[in-house]
Amino acid sequence: MCRGVSARLVHDTRTAGSTSAAGDGERGSARPAFTSSSAVSAHNTASVIVAVVEGRGLARGEVGMASIDLKNPQVILSQFADNSTYAKVVTKLKILTPLEIIMSNTACDAGNATKLFSLITDNFKNVTFSTVQRKYFNETKGLEHIEQLCASEFSTVLMEVQSKYYCLAAVAALLKYVEFIQNSVYAPKSLKVCFQGSEQTAMIDSSSAQNLELVTNNRDSRNRHTLFGILNYTKTPGGSRRLRSNILEPLVDAETINTRLDCVQELLQDEELFFSLQEVISRFLDTEQLLSVLVQLPKQDTVKAAESKITNLIYLKHTLELVDPLKAALRSCKTPLLKAYYSSLEDKRFGIILEKVKTVINDDTRYTKGCLNMRTQKCYAVRPNINEFLDIARRTYTEIVDDIAGMIAQLAEKYNLPLKTSFSSSRGFFIQMNADSAVLSNGQLPSEFTKIMKIKNTYSFTSADVIKMNERCQESLREIYHMTYLIVCKLLSEVYEHIHCLYKLSDTVSMLDMLLSFAHTCTISDYVRPEFTDTLAIKQGWHPILEKISLEKPIPNNTYLTEGSNFVIITGPNMSGKSTYLKQIALCQIMAQIGSYVPADYSSFRIAEQIFTRIGMDDDIETNASTFMKEMKEIAYIIQNANDRSLIIIDELGRGTSTEEGIGICYAVCEYLLSLKAFTLFATHFLELCQIDALYPNVENNHFEVQHVRSSTGNEEKIAYTYTLSKGHTEEKNYGLKAAEVSSLPPSIILDAKNITNHITRQILQRQRSTPETLRQRAVYHLATRLVQTARNSRLDPDSLRIYLKGLKKKYEADCPVFGQTEGQL
Repeated sequence: MCRGVSARLVHDTRTAGSTSAAGDGERGSARPAFTSSSAVSAHNTASVIVAVVEGRGLARGEVGMASIDLKNPQVILSQFADNSTYAKVVTKLKILTPLEIIMSNTACDAGNATKLFSLITDNFKNVTFSTVQRKYFNETKGLEHIEQLCASEFSTVLMEVQSKYYCLAAVAALLKYVEFIQNSVYAPKSLKVCFQGSEQTAMIDSSSAQNLELVTNNRDSRNRHTLFGILNYTKTPGGSRRLRSNILEPLVDAETINTRLDCVQELLQDEELFFSLQEVISRFLDTEQLLSVLVQLPKQDTVKAAESKITNLIYLKHTLELVDPLKAALRSCKTPLLKAYYSSLEDKRFGIILEKVKTVINDDTRYTKGCLNMRTQKCYAVRPNINEFLDIARRTYTEIVDDIAGMIAQLAEKYNLPLKTSFSSSRGFFIQMNADSAVLSNGQLPSEFTKIMKIKNTYSFTSADVIKMNERCQESLREIYHMTYLIVCKLLSEVYEHIHCLYKLSDTVSMLDMLLSFAHTCTISDYVRPEFTDTLAIKQGWHPILEKISLEKPIPNNTYLTEGSNFVIITGPNMSGKSTYLKQIALCQIMAQIGSYVPADYSSFRIAEQIFTRIGMDDDIETNASTFMKEMKEIAYIIQNANDRSLIIIDELGRGTSTEEGIGICYAVCEYLLSLKAFTLFATHFLELCQIDALYPNVENNHFEVQHVRSSTGNEEKIAYTYTLSKGHTEEKNYGLKAAEVSSLPPSIILDAKNITNHITRQILQRQRSTPETLRQRAVYHLATRLVQTARNSRLDPDSLRIYLKGLKKKYEADCPVFGQTEGQL
C-alpha cells in the first residue's frame, strides 16, 4: 500500500500560469501534493518510472500507461483495452521492470483501492508505489508536454496518440512527478517519444481506425454502418465492450485465433448449442459493472448507498442462478475453449456464494423489470424472521401501499372517473386516467387534483392526501433499506473471500457473447472461415459494410499477395471502386484476426502485426495542416513504424502537390516500402508509377475495368463501371476529361483541355519498355517464389502436386521469352 509521505512540487516558471482542464486553476506558485512510499534511489539498478491510469465509467477497462527511463531520455506510451484480470497491464509492467509505479490517489485510497491497484501491488511487491493527485492525470497537459518535449524526428507519434486520452493523462502525471523527484525539467524537443500497443495484439493507429470506420461512422457517429455495427449482435454490455476492444486490437497469435474459429464453427454446426447459449447469455446483466459496485465500500451510509447495495445483491443472486443453466448449455460442447469455459463454471465457489446468499435472501427474490416491481423485490429481499423490526417496517409499508390504492379507488368512485394507481421512481405513487374514457364536467378535472399533466390522451395527477401518503411510504422505505443494508453488508463481508470466481464468470460470459455474435453474423451473411498461412489470398471477397448498405450484393473480387508478390499497384478511373476495395482488404484482415468468419468464398491471411492506412484528401483545420502536409505526416508515420509483418493500405498519395513532385514522392515511397516484406496495396492515378514493375519483380499491377457505353442517340459515350479487378494497369486514359464532359463545363473548355492533354502526353509521357532480359528475370523470380511457397504450404498428394508443378512450368515457358537459355539453370 502507499504510505503517506507528503511532498510539495514547485512548478517550473514557464508553466506556473497554466490552468488544468481537470479543474486545478492555480496560478503562480501552485503547490500540488504528491504522496510517495519512498524516494528514488540513485544507486538502484532499475531506472524506469511508470504511470498507470484506468478509465472510469463506460471507459472502465481502458488503461493508459507512460514510462520513462531516468538513464535514457525516452518516453514509451501505451493504451489498450484490458479485461478484469488485467493480464496485459501486468505483462507490460513485467517487460518494463519499473523502479517505481505511480497511480492516482483515488485508485490507491486505503479501503477503497481499485482492483487494478491491488493486482499491481500483488505482482510487484518489490517496486515502490507512489500516488499523484488525480487532477495531474490530464490529457490536455499530456499532449502539450509531448508537443514541447518530443524531438522532431519522432513527432509523428502525435498523430497516433492525439486521441489516446489515457496514455496522454498518464504522461502528464509522469513528467510532472519526474520533474519533482529530479528537481529539474527536460529541455524542449529532447525526448524520444514512441507509442507501443499491447503484446499479442496488432497495432491499428487512430487515423486508420477512423479511415476504416471500425467503430465510428465518419458521416454520422450514431450510424451503425461500421465494422463494429455489422458484427455486434451481442446480448450483454460486457460482450459489446469485448467486441469493440478486439476490433481495435486484433490478435496476432494464430493458435488463439484458430481456437476462437473452432468455437464459431461448432456454434454454426450445432443449432441446439447456439440457441441454448444465446438464450442463457441474453439473461445476464453487466457482470463487470456488478463486480465493480460490489467491491466498493461507500464512505457514508446513505439511503441511496443502501438501496444500491441491496439492488446489487439481487443482481448477484440473479447472476449466480444463471451459472447452472450456462453449464447445462455447454455440457455437450467439443472445442477446447468451450470445454475450458465449462470447466471454469464448475468452480465450487459459485455454489458457496449462492448458498450464503440464499440463507439471507428469499428464494423468489429476483431481478425484474419495472421500477415498482424492483422496489418490491428490494423491500422483501431479506427472509422473514431475521430481523423483527424489519418485519414490522415491511408490514407498515404494505399497509401504506394498500391505503394509497384504496384512496385512489375511493376518489374514482367519488367523481365517477376511471382512475388507476401508477408509479414512477421520481414521483412515487400517482393517479392516471385515460382521457378518452372519461366524462369531465366543464372539461376539467376536480379541483382536488394537483400537478396535472396530459401526455397524448392520458392524464397524470395527484392529490394532497396521496402526496402525504407517499411521504409516509418513503419514510417507511428508508427504515426498510437501512435495516436491510446492515444485513446485506454482513452477508457481503462473508462472501468477499469467494467473489474472485465472478471475474472468471465475467470473462466467460463476454467471450461467449462475442463468439455467438460472430456466429450470428455468419447465419445472416454467407461468410467463410479464414486460414492463416504466409499468403493473403481472398477469392471472391466483398466489403462487409457495403453489403449492409447496398440493396444488392457488392461485386466480389480476388486478392493475392505473397512474399514474392507483396506490392500491388491498383489503377482505374474515379468511382471505379479502388478505395472501397482497399478498405475491404483491411476489414477482412481485421475480421480474420479477431476470430470472425470473413465475406468471401475462400480466404487465407498472413498475420499482420500492424495495419496502416493512408486514405482521404481532407485538410485538417484543427492542426492547420494542408492536404499535402497531412499526407506527408501519415506517410512518415508509416515509414517509421512499418515492419515486414505489416499490412499497408495507401490510397492516392502525392495529389496535394504538382504532378512531377507527386510522382517523384510516390516513386520514392514505393521504393522504400519495396525494401520491406510488408504486404502493400497502393492505389494511384499516376500511371507512370505502373512502370516500376520493370525494375521490381515483386510488384503486381491491377486495375478496375470500365466499359464504354454509347447513349441512345449515339452522340455521347459514357463510362459504365464494372467494379471488377483485373490484371495489369488500366488502359483507360483521360478519364478526368470524360468525367468533365458529363458535367456542366462549356464544350469549348473541354476541347481546349483535350488538346493540351494530348500535347503534354506526346512531349512528356514516355513509357518504359520491358526488355527480354527483365522479362526473363521476372519469370525466374516468380517461379522461384511459387516453388518456395509450395514447399512451405502444400497439402497436395503426389499426383496433384505433379500436375501443379507441370502447370507452373508451362506458365514459366509462356512468361519467359528465352526459356531455352534458362532451363539449364533451373
